[in-house]
Amino acid sequence: MKISSNFDSGNIEIVSIEENGKIDLKIRKDTNSDFLQWFHFRLTGALDIPCKMSIINASESSYPDGWENYHACASYDCIEWFRVPTRYEDGQLKIDYQPSNNSIYFAYFAPFSYQAHQNLIHRAQLSDLCRVDVIGETVEGRDIDLLVVGDEGFGNNIWIVARQHPGESMAEWFMQGFVDRLLDEADPVSRKLLEQACFYIVPNMNPDGAIAGNLRSNAAGANLNREWANPSKKRSPEVYHVLKKMDETGVDLLLDVHGDEEIPYNFVAGGEGVPGYSAHIANLEKMFKDAWMAFSPDFQDEYNYGKDEPGTANLTVCSNAVGHRFNCLAFTIEMPFKDNDDLPDPIYGWSDERSILLGESVLNPILYVVDKLSVQG
Repeated sequence: MKISSNFDSGNIEIVSIEENGKIDLKIRKDTNSDFLQWFHFRLTGALDIPCKMSIINASESSYPDGWENYHACASYDCIEWFRVPTRYEDGQLKIDYQPSNNSIYFAYFAPFSYQAHQNLIHRAQLSDLCRVDVIGETVEGRDIDLLVVGDEGFGNNIWIVARQHPGESMAEWFMQGFVDRLLDEADPVSRKLLEQACFYIVPNMNPDGAIAGNLRSNAAGANLNREWANPSKKRSPEVYHVLKKMDETGVDLLLDVHGDEEIPYNFVAGGEGVPGYSAHIANLEKMFKDAWMAFSPDFQDEYNYGKDEPGTANLTVCSNAVGHRFNCLAFTIEMPFKDNDDLPDPIYGWSDERSILLGESVLNPILYVVDKLSVQG
């Protein structure tokens, strides 16, 4: 038997492997950081062996409560990712599985590879509606790709960003669904939106961290979603360049797409704690959430982070910082690593395919509010 993780988004350390299938593992910390939770590894040579894998440092992870009722993802072909028996016991994450093929991958969530990211970018630019810009470089010199969809300087400016936290791979699956639907010229919702808005889309804010197998950090060890008050070209160039471009275009609506380790629902976090939060923004938030719930049973507004007290928002966080800076509607979107308990799926849990569908569905609430974004009162 062999465990390996020397590939895109791979993360695991081997403690011990025994011939009877008992395997002890550790999750490696993020680059230059103490965050840890994402894992992704390959097991070979275990055909028909009842393997008992234990991640022995699970209690040291960034969100140990996230392991409760969590089931690991597995795949034989890196396309279909299904859930396998998993339990959190005595501070360890235990995965029991007997492979039916000689090679199998395990991951915290269905990975979205850097190659898949490049495929998404270059497939999008083939549309006459879309242009690709490189607005800067990451810490390690990778391109920060921006998709511009629609007519610049016309209508509202809508920004959608994802994967500030690289291990939240469901966020880029969401973006794939969003981009593909937005570029579908036969879709009436997309057509109406592009009559009223230009979209600025960053499908992956943190490719360095994604490739490294990090949960939350970039290559410098920065948590990008805590860098928005004063981003640094050295420590957080990903935020620096995106915010610089936002200042050039203006922002009328921001959606920042994430995944949550603990809460088994899809939800949003709004801007009620932002200084200057107005009745206009509050009304837009309610309209957006009500419309999304009407269009997608996978979205709800009962289970969430709760509301910030007025004036107490953390302005280092993207949606708060952008909402305050541009006096605009700004949401953090959260999807589960576990399952959506409103519509559970015992085979796949919350999945890449369901993330894609949720990304498609968000165009409907955007259309519902787009003509009201700049209307005060």
